Amino acid sequence: MQKQEITQKVLDCGVVAVIRASSVEMAEKVATACAEGGIVGLELTFTVPGAQEVIAHLAANKEAKYVVGAGTVLDAPTARTAILAGAKFIVSPSFDKGTAEICNAYQIPYIAGCLTPTEVLAAMKAGVDLVKIFPGDVVGPKYIKDLHGPFPQGNFLPSGGVSVENAAEWIKNGAAAVSAGSSLIAPAKKGDFEGVKKNASEFVAVVKAAREALAK
Repeated sequence: MQKQEITQKVLDCGVVAVIRASSVEMAEKVATACAEGGIVGLELTFTVPGAQEVIAHLAANKEAKYVVGAGTVLDAPTARTAILAGAKFIVSPSFDKGTAEICNAYQIPYIAGCLTPTEVLAAMKAGVDLVKIFPGDVVGPKYIKDLHGPFPQGNFLPSGGVSVENAAEWIKNGAAAVSAGSSLIAPAKKGDFEGVKKNASEFVAVVKAAREALAK
């Protein structure tokens, strides 16, 4: 799968699931629930014990409709480890030039966390495919609209504080997609994976509806 194709799959769905869990088993169950709910981009954070193992297991499913990536990647060596395990995209909470370079070398999309216009420009110059606006709850949906003033070509992905209730506002203000973590996978803490699946379906539906409303 080519870099552009991977990016497009994530964008077409419009929702990236940020998966944090206390074990390999829990992470796999959450990932499965998110995928069954229709989310394509599954971000397994490297804060999960055995994250590399989970990524390898999920990536081995050649029939899967999801795309598995690695999150909370802070440096190039970790990015390479994730890519070799099968990660199809890399996500960082901040922008790291070395990580951008290794992702470019392997033709893997890099979603780098930025907040200021200076950081956004640096990331875009380094070939970052999607700019993660983090933490999103600090700036709010209108910030995406403001960023599109100087960066009309930017693909912005808000992360942090994104919920089913406000996902449409992010999209209507110009977000290319949204990234959801705790508000999406919260039911998993009680073993309610059907609840996670339901949340995933709602996120996908809300983003789709918001896009359709914009297209009218």
